[in-house]
Amino acid sequence: MGRNVSERSDPPPVTVIGAGPAGLACAIVLARNGQRVIVHERRSRVGARFHGDFQGLESWSDGIDVLDELTGAGIQPSFEHHAISQVSAFDGWGGRHEVRSDKPLYYLVKRGPGTDTLDHALLEQAQASGVEIRLSSSIKNASGPAVVATGPLLANVMAVGYLFETTMPDGQWACFSDSLAPGGYAYLLVQNGQGTVATCLFREFTHSDTFLARTIAFFNEHVGLDMRAARPFGGVGNYGPPCRGEHEGQLLVGEHAGFQDALAGFGMRYALRSGILAARSLLEGNDYDSLWRRSLLPDIRQSIGNRLLYAKTGDWGRRAMFRRMATGDARPMLAKLYRPSLLGRILYPLARRHGQIPQHDSDCCDNACTCLRCLCERHINSETTASRLKPIH
Repeated sequence: MGRNVSERSDPPPVTVIGAGPAGLACAIVLARNGQRVIVHERRSRVGARFHGDFQGLESWSDGIDVLDELTGAGIQPSFEHHAISQVSAFDGWGGRHEVRSDKPLYYLVKRGPGTDTLDHALLEQAQASGVEIRLSSSIKNASGPAVVATGPLLANVMAVGYLFETTMPDGQWACFSDSLAPGGYAYLLVQNGQGTVATCLFREFTHSDTFLARTIAFFNEHVGLDMRAARPFGGVGNYGPPCRGEHEGQLLVGEHAGFQDALAGFGMRYALRSGILAARSLLEGNDYDSLWRRSLLPDIRQSIGNRLLYAKTGDWGRRAMFRRMATGDARPMLAKLYRPSLLGRILYPLARRHGQIPQHDSDCCDNACTCLRCLCERHINSETTASRLKPIH
């Protein structure tokens, strides 16, 4: 006799490993389309990787506003966000350039486990959609379809700074100088009496305290930085050529797959978009590798070429760029910089060789070094890492 209909087993749920923006975006889209989803998060709180610091959800690299993109995918921008259309950019000589746009350049959001953060808002949407969230839960292998969203494997970008309370007016300031942030930039973000000040380093991590002190002094002198009840914070990330979006039947999303902006580290849009693409792949039966290669890879390659330009042009080139951006609407200029181009395709192979991962830090001293990159590398299987970081040719 055949089995009774009521006895037939339901299809296995989709397992999402990691409750960051990429994993939760994927879970929300799947659940709202009738799929059962279980999210495993190894930490005890969603968003625990961050500390309530301000970050930018960029909206200049695409013709569509990032919030409209999320809404179109079924993810509501219920998180607290502030549209930013003006930034004061300082060059290496302290020259100030007002970068403006008629439309938002990015949206200021908070990251972390607090109730006013992007992470918490996505968690609430996932739970409201029927997603099961399992905290303090580590899992490596799933019996059914799975999505891996566990964040960066290596650390080749580092940010250190302070969260603080302030009486300063709202504002966004950034300084692009190797003396404050080698290969990166320093920034000061203030909104509603709360602030984040930090230096974002792409090299010389062992001297982060020195660069942070210089950053504080710079914004004290040029902006009148007022910090009260300051709390230190730090974070790491990685960038580089992504090699694949699937491993042993599991779909890879976000920074775990290498989906990151190599120029400035604006990776949240890539993370959210990759989670949505993974959900589409599972729901529609489309090939995930084809989706991300078409939607994400050209932009990521362009950003890697942009990173080489940023490194090689130095303070002179950056000052010229900001002078030009300050003459008109900066959003179309930034969009052109990020749009895949012939120059980007030419620069990409050169930039790939220039920015090998892991990068060599001349201050590191092998096993005795305690910098973030060395600590990361000592906890990663070298064979697995080598295969993960093999770039696309």
